[in-house]
Order: sequence, then structure tokens, then C-alpha cells
Amino acid sequence: MSSLDGRAVVVLGGGSGIGLEVARRATAAGALVHLGGRTGDKLRAAAAELGPTATWQAVDTTGQASLAEFFGALDRVDHLFTPAASYTVGPMRDLSDEEAESPFVTKFWGQYHAVKHAAPKLSDDASVVLMSGVASVRPPAAAPAYIACNAAIEGLGRGLAVELAPVRVNVVSPGTIDGNLWAGRPAGAREASFAQYRADTLLHRVGRESEVADAVLYLFTSTYTTGSTLYPDGGYSFR
Repeated sequence: MSSLDGRAVVVLGGGSGIGLEVARRATAAGALVHLGGRTGDKLRAAAAELGPTATWQAVDTTGQASLAEFFGALDRVDHLFTPAASYTVGPMRDLSDEEAESPFVTKFWGQYHAVKHAAPKLSDDASVVLMSGVASVRPPAAAPAYIACNAAIEGLGRGLAVELAPVRVNVVSPGTIDGNLWAGRPAGAREASFAQYRADTLLHRVGRESEVADAVLYLFTSTYTTGSTLYPDGGYSFR
């Protein structure tokens, strides 16, 4: 496995949640971390926490001009992680077309275009880790557009691994994680979802952001892994 010491790590969505946890671990491993996201205050606070080897820049991953400006300011990218997304989930019968399309707009095309604009700055031995979700292989409820989006991202990872080789491209596809994503949701809905996940997964618990970050850093540094999807899901995907 390669070292992150002195390497340029870019995290889009690095101001909170799994992205920030990856940034913490990369910084601790000696990386030079550059955070991106829409909310400057969060990014500023995250960079201050990480210390002098961390920098930040606001970026909207749904806007190609914003992505071009973001990556244009960088000298190189050794590792890229792209968890930034905001979308609506629900049954086909209940969502408007705009709501149903939102996972593709922000999560699929956001990551696709992020990699497209990062590509000229990727070093020869760089790695990219995309973010999917375990609903891709085991739908937990009626949310067909969201489920299809996650499956498409896993296919995107395989396709990009072929096109960008020898740059490595992989996907991390977490299960239900007790962290920033669920913190702002109603307590009743959160506990009901967690209880169902505990019942449905082999390890009978929800995951932690740190456990997903472990998977991302593995994909950053495992030099013979590409085109793969890793499921930190406690065994939910094959039960």
C-alpha cells in the first residue's frame, strides 16, 4: 500500500460527515488536503480543525464552470474523493420529476463532471473514489430513481477505471451510517430506519463515519485495486 505522506488529497464535500472524516485521516497520514463544498463557513471551520496543511475553496459540483475554476486552481491531484450531493428520495408515484431526477443531477452527474474536470490534474499514480450507496444492490424501500442512481455510479466507476488507467478508480458504497447525514432528520424516522437496518444486516448495527473513511483510505492506498466497489455495510448487501 502506498503512503499518503506529502500527497495532494482533494475531498469534495469535505466540510462535514464522511468527507470530513476522510480529510481528518488523510491529514493525520501526512497528506496535503484541499476541501471543496458549497458552504464556505463549514469548509473554513474544517480546514482550521485540520491545521496548516489543509486548504479549502467553495465549489458547486452541479456547475461545470465552478468545477473548472476549482480544479484549475490546483497544481495536481493525487487522490480524489467525491461524496458531495444533495437530493430527494421517495417512491416514483410521490415525487415530482425534478425530485426524482435530483440524485442523478447532484450525485451521478456531479461526480462525473468532478472527475472530468479533475482529469487533467491527476498524477500518473492517482486514485479516484466515487460515492455510491448499498441501495444499489439491495433496495430498502420504494425509491427507484435513487436506487438506479447508486447502481449507475458503480457502473461509472468501472467505466472510468478503463478510460483513466493507470489512474485507479473505485467506488465506496456504504450502508446506513449514524452520522452527519442522519443527524438533521427527525428522531423518530431516524430510529425506525436504524432499527430496521440492525435487523437486516449481519452485524446488527448501523455503521460509523470512521468505518467508511477506513474504506476510502484503503482505496486511496491499495495500489492494485481498481474498478471495484467496496461495501462497508455490515453485511447488508448479501443478506
